[in-house]
Amino acid sequence: MAEGIMKKLFGAQTYVQSVGVMNDLEIDGFAIAVCDEIGVELSRHRSRSFEEMEENGEALSGFDVIVTLSPASQRRALELTRYYHLTVEYWPIMDPTGIGETREQKLNSYRQTRDQLADQLKQKWG
Repeated sequence: MAEGIMKKLFGAQTYVQSVGVMNDLEIDGFAIAVCDEIGVELSRHRSRSFEEMEENGEALSGFDVIVTLSPASQRRALELTRYYHLTVEYWPIMDPTGIGETREQKLNSYRQTRDQLADQLKQKWG
């Protein structure tokens, strides 16, 4: 969600890539649905790991900031970038997976996360 929202807010003004600790996860249908509500297309997006990104020629040293959304991704980012001069920030954004029992409750938790991400991105980069 963060990459899609960032691209919607700032377009070509920034270069953003979404990576995680693991790359074997499909994009969550609830994330696709709530991002679609604000005009952010995620259905063709797929998860990438830090390692996969670097294997595809995108070195972490080429980025200025890494924003992590989980303690696990923060640990991994700090480990991978300990020799680089870049900033690693942790944003404690709510993880909506597993919250709510009904479809509407689940969608509402994903909306909260989507809105938290959008607010953080706007606060950080205007």
